[in-house]
Amino acid sequence: MNFSAPSIPVESCAAYDLFGPETPTGPVVISVPHAGRDYDESLLAEARVRPEMLWRLEDRWADLLAHPLIERGHSVLIARAPRAMIDLNRHERELDPGMVTGLPRDAALHSSAKLRGGLGLIPRRLPGAHELWLRPLGWGEVQRRIERVHRPYHAVLARTMRAARDMHGHAILIDLHSMPPLPPPAAGQAPPGLVLGDRFGRSASARLMTLAADVAASHGVVAAQNHPYAGGHMIERHGRPDHGLYALQLEFDRSLYLDAALEHPGEGLDRMRRVVAAVVDALAQELPRSGYALAAE
Repeated sequence: MNFSAPSIPVESCAAYDLFGPETPTGPVVISVPHAGRDYDESLLAEARVRPEMLWRLEDRWADLLAHPLIERGHSVLIARAPRAMIDLNRHERELDPGMVTGLPRDAALHSSAKLRGGLGLIPRRLPGAHELWLRPLGWGEVQRRIERVHRPYHAVLARTMRAARDMHGHAILIDLHSMPPLPPPAAGQAPPGLVLGDRFGRSASARLMTLAADVAASHGVVAAQNHPYAGGHMIERHGRPDHGLYALQLEFDRSLYLDAALEHPGEGLDRMRRVVAAVVDALAQELPRSGYALAAE
C-alpha cells in the first residue's frame, strides 16, 4: 500500500502539508493535527524512551483517512511535526512549568485536566513512561516550537476557514483524530466506533452533530457525542458559529482502520475512508449559503 499523499501539497513547511485550491471548493475543511511523523534526530536524542513510545502519541495513520478527500479536491491540512514535539490541539500556554527552564515570571500559563495528566502542549508522560524526556526544555526552545509549528498551523487553518466561509457563506472544520478502542457503554451494547465532539454545542450545533452521527450509523458505525471526547483546543479556537465558522472533532476507533497491533493500516481502511467521505459530503450539502443561520439554533 502506498502511504504517501495522492498529490503534491500546495503549501508545505515544517508544520504542515496543505492540499487543495487556494479558495476551497466547498465549505468543509479537514484538519489532521496528530498525524505528524517527522521525528528529527535531535528530538529522539532528547527522549528517555524508545521511539515506539513516542509513536503512541500519534493518531496513527489518521491522515490516510483523508487521502481520498485530497483526490476529490477538498482542502486538507495534515500536520508534519509529531505530537511528541508539540501538540497542536493544546493552547500554546497549556504548558507544564516543571518541563521548562528559564520560564519568565510573567508567563501566563493555562491549566487543564489533559495537562495534569501529562498531555499538555509538550507531552510529558504516558502510561508505562513516567517521564518521556531526559531533561526539561529551555524556554527558548519552547518558543521556537510554538513559532515554527504551532502558530503556522493555526494561522493557515484560520485563513483556509475564512476563505471557505467567504466563498460559501459558512465553513465547517472537520478535525480528524483517532482513539484507542472504547469499552461498550453497557452490557449487550456495541462500543462507539466514532466519538463526535463540538465542545457541548459551543463549536457547532445539534443539527450538524446529529447529521454526522446519522451518516456514520448508516455505514454501521456507532457514534457517541461529546463523551469521552468533547474536542480540544483546535475546535474551540476555530469553531465560531456566530461568525459562520463551525467545527467538529471526529475520533475514530483505530481498530476500525489499523491492523490488530494498531500499528499499520489494516483491512478496514477503505471502509473508514468511505465513512469519512460520506460525513464530509453530508455536511457540505446540508447548509446552503446560510448567512450564519445556524448560530441561532
